[in-house]
Amino acid sequence: VQLQAYGGGLVQAGGSLRLSCADSRRTFSNNAVGWFRRAPGKEREFVAAISWNGGITKYADYAKGRFTISRDRAKNTVYLQMNSLKVEDTAVYYCAVGLRPVPQDDGYIHWGQGTLVTVSS
Repeated sequence: VQLQAYGGGLVQAGGSLRLSCADSRRTFSNNAVGWFRRAPGKEREFVAAISWNGGITKYADYAKGRFTISRDRAKNTVYLQMNSLKVEDTAVYYCAVGLRPVPQDDGYIHWGQGTLVTVSS
């Protein structure tokens, strides 16, 4: 597994971004994928996760109603659509592969390099 998260950038509060997580070796199609983030000066925290077939999704409370995780198995890519972004969503966002879509980061085996999301007021 070789993960790459991309799609981050600078956006104004209230705006949207879509992050993508791709596996260049095309091996994570049978695994759960999670998104996590680390804001400046804070611990890494769970954002959302999706099961191998997309049938199960989980979200952190702050992400419910604003973020949507999805996957395209044919493209070997997992997405995180983020709407109504807030300044406090500013963070480096990481994707990770695991067996189940759980909110604990120790449930994930492979981690990609993060992508920076900056939300301005």
